[in-house]
Amino acid sequence: MNRIIAISHKRVTVLFLIVNFVMMITLSGCSKTEKVDVSHTQETVSISDSNDTEVFLDSDSSDVEEDSEGTTAQVNENETEVTHANSESSDTKAEETPEPSSELTPEPTEAQEPGRFEVHFLDVGQGDAILVICNDHAMLVDGGKSKESDKIYSYLRNHDIKHLDYIVATHPDADHIGGLAGALNYATVDVALSPVTDNETETFQNFKKYLTKQNIEITVPEAGETFVLGDADVQVIGPKTITNEDNNNSIVLRVIHGNNSFLLTGDAEEEEEQSILRSGADLKSTVLKVAHHGSAYSTGRQWLNAVSPQIAVISCGSENEYGHPTEQVLNHLKEMDISVLRTDMHGDIIFQEVEGELRYGVSFDTNEDVYTPGIIPISEEQPEQTSRVSPESDNSESTNEQTYILNTNTKKFHYPDCKSVKQMKDKNKQEYFGTRDNVIAMGYAPCGNCNP
Repeated sequence: MNRIIAISHKRVTVLFLIVNFVMMITLSGCSKTEKVDVSHTQETVSISDSNDTEVFLDSDSSDVEEDSEGTTAQVNENETEVTHANSESSDTKAEETPEPSSELTPEPTEAQEPGRFEVHFLDVGQGDAILVICNDHAMLVDGGKSKESDKIYSYLRNHDIKHLDYIVATHPDADHIGGLAGALNYATVDVALSPVTDNETETFQNFKKYLTKQNIEITVPEAGETFVLGDADVQVIGPKTITNEDNNNSIVLRVIHGNNSFLLTGDAEEEEEQSILRSGADLKSTVLKVAHHGSAYSTGRQWLNAVSPQIAVISCGSENEYGHPTEQVLNHLKEMDISVLRTDMHGDIIFQEVEGELRYGVSFDTNEDVYTPGIIPISEEQPEQTSRVSPESDNSESTNEQTYILNTNTKKFHYPDCKSVKQMKDKNKQEYFGTRDNVIAMGYAPCGNCNP
């Protein structure tokens, strides 16, 4: 009897162990429910006219689990997406970014995380030179005059840019393509863009010579084409038609990265602006490179309304013979409350995108009023052209002595109460007592704001 009871106890014990083992197997085989804890996510918001929010998932979160089949969990709210992929699903490929419709891109650019994006407006005097950098890709748009070749060469070298995806000659003018030889002497290039394949000028022939050394032929882009530069998109906006005027054949590009965009206009004048406006192209841009160095033949009100920039950049030479930028263009910019940066006053101007926000820095700041028109040097043969009142008049203010404030850097003179005087650096400021004609004879020009 005692043996029977002992055996029964053993059976009960074995049965208990079997039941526990079965329960453990059953529990371990249950499918897991995927959970995404977004309670510790970080938010970065761009202030560049956008409400989009980027959300980054905490990689150390212990609350993120996956189901046994390696499915991907997505959380969508207010255009925000969070994705957690199974690291063991090696056969699952990320969705590829579609290639652009244009054939201008030399080869597909690999998808990559948003990174470095910069636009450099180089001070090349009376000319244009713009370097666009996105991730590890670069594009040079124009290069100033031939004498600027050394600067272009050094600038690329100092920024370790040994290769250019694109080099763009917006049009054959010497003040735009002369310095491109310096770039081609230092860096290799994939694609060369120009509105024409040939031009009789020596400067253009020199440009072609250095392209030939790299076995590169000129590509003529068409309006509407697009290509990529890193993770930036570049749209060819113009020219819509080819005319007999080089300026109005300028290649116009719109560079887009995230919520920021740059409109690069070469020397496009009103004729090309109007043809682009009629095409209905999207021109709205954060930054506008003012066409033709601020010439009165460009940058009309209708054009500015369509572009609606926050900042306008004017590339021109100090005291250039053309009087660029003109009072007309500066007035248009002022009326629309558009901030102005000028290479003649600020030197190199560099824009950088930081967490979606566009920032800029300048080489120097003269503290001058950027809305002051360009200075036209006084001709020795016709000095009277700058006098508003004939010096023969007994009551002429030009014969009255008074105090003026001279800016020895910009060679402008002001009334003492002019707002530009308050912004002037002390080292550039000089007080002068005498007549207006005497100041002009000394090589100074009147301020465009106080009009002394």
